[in-house]
Amino acid sequence: MKLVSNKLSLVLAGAALVFAGCTKKPMRPTPTDTTIGMQGSGTNTSGITDAKFDPNAGALPIRDSLFDAAGQNRAALQAQTVYFDFDQSAIKASEREKLKTAKEYLDKNPTHRLILEGHADWRGTAEYNLSLGDRRASAAKKYLVSIGGPAARIETLSKGSLEAAKNADDATMAKDRRVDLVIVDPAAAGGAAPAPAMAKPL
Repeated sequence: MKLVSNKLSLVLAGAALVFAGCTKKPMRPTPTDTTIGMQGSGTNTSGITDAKFDPNAGALPIRDSLFDAAGQNRAALQAQTVYFDFDQSAIKASEREKLKTAKEYLDKNPTHRLILEGHADWRGTAEYNLSLGDRRASAAKKYLVSIGGPAARIETLSKGSLEAAKNADDATMAKDRRVDLVIVDPAAAGGAAPAPAMAKPL
């Protein structure tokens, strides 16, 4: 009987130790307590650049700096991409406001340059499409200069059908017939921006 009592005491003592160790659960830290969260001073110590966000845009925040290692920013004027009809290089009336927006951007950012990157859909030979992309980029530059854009800070580049989807449907081909507007910031590249391959003045 005494042996049973001793065993029971040991079991109860062990259970008491287990419960004593489990009575207090660890607390999950709040974001303000972590090193990557916002500190009490309101300073972001995560190293992530502050973002601009338009609550009406329905999009993710965009960082202040979107320039790559070459000093190029493809996002700033992405919404101003100029589109063309099949085998045409004339700037349509519906696309002219986009180039006016690009001109305003250059006015407000006098140290930035602009590359007009011409594209074509997959139809036609590579040589023809390269020429067509060049005509489209040149037409966009000509229009920009005609409304007061700084010719010395605008370059043209043709990629032809290099990035076009092969055997694409009409909707995809319509998106491939375009001029992309690429902002260049020499300072973001750590010096003078290198001239892009095949770029040429109008």
